[in-house]
Amino acid sequence: MTKDVSHRLDRYAPAALSLYRVVYGLLFAAYGSTLVFGWPVRPAHAVEFAAWPGWYAGLIELVAGLLIASGMFTRAAAFVASGEMAVGYFWMHQPRALWPIGDPPAGNGGTPAILFCFGFLLLVFTGGGRYSVRGSSRGGLISRGERRVTGSGQTDFRNTFRLCPSRLMGRLRRTDPQTVSASGSIAD
Repeated sequence: MTKDVSHRLDRYAPAALSLYRVVYGLLFAAYGSTLVFGWPVRPAHAVEFAAWPGWYAGLIELVAGLLIASGMFTRAAAFVASGEMAVGYFWMHQPRALWPIGDPPAGNGGTPAILFCFGFLLLVFTGGGRYSVRGSSRGGLISRGERRVTGSGQTDFRNTFRLCPSRLMGRLRRTDPQTVSASGSIAD
């Protein structure tokens, strides 16, 4: 029974990872936008233009969040974002109190920093996923090209570096058993 459930859920893992990446990226970008532009909500303390460290932290959060949400350079952007949150936690939150649960004085209010830090650390290792701009080699929004072996044994190259509208719309592309990837392995 659990094997059947696991097998059925495995089909949705790429979509779930992409949804996770988009949500975390947009939330992170919203925190950055709040510090840099004062939008969508005003920050509790005004951050002056180019003021250290708040404005620069906001700029990193905005840019890294948008890159992560779109799936461009996900691993590098997630590495920078995870590091920023680790530094932010130990620099700003941990000196206030030991426990991250709750706001000061009982806690240090650092739970969001911890969640972002480890959430982005996960993306460093998993990457952007199938439904990302850079997921091209794994069936992303940009096709890398395929090699199709025809009935006569000739190789036919198709879709070399072009935008795939069916993938863009979120539909899974159906491939026949003779489809071979550009690296020479048979695609599922």
